[in-house]
Amino acid sequence: MSVVSHAREAAGQPIPLRHDWSRSEIEALFALPMPELLFRAASVHRQHFDPAEVQVSTLLSVKTGGCPEDCSYCPQAQRYHTGVQATKLMETDAVLENARQAKAAGATRFCMGAAWRSPKDRDVPKVAAMIREVKALGLETCATLGMLTGDQARALKDAGLDYYNHNLDTDPEFYDSIIQTREIQDRLTTLEHVRDAGLKTCCGGIVGMGETGRQRAGLLRTLANLPSHPDSVPINRLVQVEGTPLHGTAEIDPFDFVRTIAVARILMPRSMVRLSAGRQDMSDELQAMCFLAGANSIFYGEQLLTTGNPDTERDMALFARLGLRPMQVHVDAEHHDHPGTAHVDIIELPQHPRSFAA
Repeated sequence: MSVVSHAREAAGQPIPLRHDWSRSEIEALFALPMPELLFRAASVHRQHFDPAEVQVSTLLSVKTGGCPEDCSYCPQAQRYHTGVQATKLMETDAVLENARQAKAAGATRFCMGAAWRSPKDRDVPKVAAMIREVKALGLETCATLGMLTGDQARALKDAGLDYYNHNLDTDPEFYDSIIQTREIQDRLTTLEHVRDAGLKTCCGGIVGMGETGRQRAGLLRTLANLPSHPDSVPINRLVQVEGTPLHGTAEIDPFDFVRTIAVARILMPRSMVRLSAGRQDMSDELQAMCFLAGANSIFYGEQLLTTGNPDTERDMALFARLGLRPMQVHVDAEHHDHPGTAHVDIIELPQHPRSFAA
């Protein structure tokens, strides 16, 4: 019997998924003594996943910088002076070369990110061409391009896109303190378009931006009460970049970050909970606590879009010390993955130290 089967037998039947969490219920989870919270989160984790396996993913930036938005955390916003140079959309041949390298390195999923508020209709065929060509290599595809219309989401789905990333960033109550150039409803509408098109969703947020504990609970409540839980929930810890408005913000207490991971695991038990931006400054001990709390996915590689990240050797050394292993991938004859499998992608980015990736 597998580790997962033993854990499920010991923990009993998984509790039903919920989409009706109240803020007070979630605040009560945050308020639990740490040993009790970690026990509950770890028990939920074992009902759905092997706790010794961690999904491994990375990103390729196909268009960097020059974004017209004013997200207070982001060095890719053209209005902030952070040293990130704007680039044009990569040519399909260059993207394909990266995809071939990814496949040769054992990748099964290739992620493409572009620093847009939203793609123009003329951009969609270019990205769709990338998706079709990457898909023809036998790779799973994912993208993060900003806000999408329903037609754009369907066009990307028709081209072979499997996953779409679009984060909520923070609690709706705190949102306009961080972003003025779009509303939280714009993000929710894009997620609706993505779901309606039949794409899988990757949606999370950022903590450590000066939000209160109540507002961290509000972010997780909004995610957990979506019509369907995101397939992947990236939890970013703010990377403070000089030149952005949030540079100099008081850092989140490491234990509060662990609590956020644990509560996310309890609320969204079947989702991948991903340690995303901010891992570069996390100690091995903090990351170990996050894995104990139910995190089972990381971004892998030296850089995330325009943010630093632990190098691969450090990650593999930490996995070895903790007895963890990369989650294996099971892809069917049509190159579609099964829930709970891992993806390893390639990254090829202009180097810029200490900048942020959402």
